[in-house]
Amino acid sequence: MTTPSEAALPRLIVVLGPTASGKSALAIKLAQAFNGEVLVCDSTQVYRRFDIGTGKVPFAEQQAIPHHLMDIADPDAVFTAGEYRRRALAALDDLRARGKTPVITAGTGLYLRALLEGLAESPERSEDLRERMRATVAKRGPKRLHEILERLDRESAARIEPADTQKIIRAIELRLLAGKTVGEIHAAGRDPLHGYAIVKIGLAPARPALYARIHERIDEMIAAGWIDEVRHLIDSGVPESAKAFQFIGYSQWREYLRGNLSREDALEQIRKATRHFAKRQQTWFRREANVHWLEAFGGDAATESAAKNFIAT
Repeated sequence: MTTPSEAALPRLIVVLGPTASGKSALAIKLAQAFNGEVLVCDSTQVYRRFDIGTGKVPFAEQQAIPHHLMDIADPDAVFTAGEYRRRALAALDDLRARGKTPVITAGTGLYLRALLEGLAESPERSEDLRERMRATVAKRGPKRLHEILERLDRESAARIEPADTQKIIRAIELRLLAGKTVGEIHAAGRDPLHGYAIVKIGLAPARPALYARIHERIDEMIAAGWIDEVRHLIDSGVPESAKAFQFIGYSQWREYLRGNLSREDALEQIRKATRHFAKRQQTWFRREANVHWLEAFGGDAATESAAKNFIAT
């Protein structure tokens, strides 16, 4: 909903919510209704070739709505929130020049915050410190590093997967070098996005229904060839250390294909990790300001109608 002072500004629509809540389906419908194109705000979908398990909307299902900011990084690249913001600002400039409404599907809260609120300057990488942390991982496992982060920056530890060593290392590095948590750094000296009337629609289906949909979606991904996708990635030489192989599902199916996990154990780990991830997303997005929440899935006709009505008013 826009104020009178915002009425003259171009609209920017954000659809946010946990995984499997139907963000993509709703975003496509809103893009059709408001002459828009979709900007994906997801830290996994930026990586090329990791498609099924990251939930990318296949081209055939995009209903002729262009999707931006997918497949823009190699699997072993380090892609940051700052780089996302730079790419997203360029995409917004392009859409504005063509008179298109940006519709952002936000699954990664940090990326959304980086785009809308800006990022503060942060310390440069310390290779010496990073080497010491990598040695800790090699000796005691990633869980130990995550425990250190919990003591230094509880908020960051709550949103970062224990297996995501790259993000954990950066969060610890920032805390030690800057003397501030990641949240404190991001809160200082930001350059917020200007020039748009921002409308945020949040999807918040009931948790039991969401968890059931998560399990159903995982089964659909397997049926669509997820395990074969992982097998092909391994066979094609994507390095084990690639950032994208740390994503939920990809690490478990890799271990299954190596014979280190049974199919049943891999599936149960994926289900559990995805449920926990969805819960963390919900916690993060509930702190987002000025969100119009809809307690339903994005693919429902009633949800689509409610979202359109709210945006149009």
